[in-house]
Amino acid sequence: MNNVPLSITFLGTGTSSGVPMIGCDCAVCTSHNPEDKRLRSSILIKSPTTTLVIDTTPDFRYQMLRINNKHLDAVLFTHPHKDHIAGLDDVRPYNYFQHTSIHVYANAITEENLRREFYYAFSDTKLEGLPDIVLHTIDLSPFSIGDIDIIPILVWHKKMPVYGYRIGNFTYITDANRIDDVEKEKIKGTTILVINALRKKKHQSHFTLEEAGAIVTELGIPETYFTHISHQLGLHDEINSELPQGSFLAYDGLVLNV
Repeated sequence: MNNVPLSITFLGTGTSSGVPMIGCDCAVCTSHNPEDKRLRSSILIKSPTTTLVIDTTPDFRYQMLRINNKHLDAVLFTHPHKDHIAGLDDVRPYNYFQHTSIHVYANAITEENLRREFYYAFSDTKLEGLPDIVLHTIDLSPFSIGDIDIIPILVWHKKMPVYGYRIGNFTYITDANRIDDVEKEKIKGTTILVINALRKKKHQSHFTLEEAGAIVTELGIPETYFTHISHQLGLHDEINSELPQGSFLAYDGLVLNV
């Protein structure tokens, strides 16, 4: 595995409804702290020669504008839920300005949904202005995108298989409430882990903050950032102050250098 230097930007750290949630007047949704404002969860990864995003949320266009990102090589998907795929159409400006296709990597279940949701992008008739996508079907075998080596990690979102990814000493996991022991072995040795922590109350398909923390302790991860956060978790500053050493709430715009 190559350990190329990586810059990782949190494009969004919220759950499917985002924070603030439409119509909600709770303390989190009405907070003036920018770290309590969360777009849907996604990250951008840059190496010396490659730029990719993990998931294209409904906020993808604004996320790219917000960080003034002008180049994209690839999209890597975790699973086919709408809050993780809905923004794929907005790769079109990258097609236009780069004069290239965007390479998209997804497992079989996600590919099936992409072909259904964005059927026009996969038509035999290529019309000007449509997304220009090269779709790669992946499984649990390691693969590379440019100079970035990637190890898929199978996690479970209730009964749905979701892919987390290990890149060097960095691992990203979202939308999970169970990880089998054999897949935990792939995470061991990670120095920075990003993992979902929806709220404190039990949920049928997401880790709670306590459950995510237990994974961190079990695997001995020295530095962890919790993501895919709902307004039900609480105010960013208050929850952050309760976390053990080495654990933090991620927030939109946070940049890690790995």
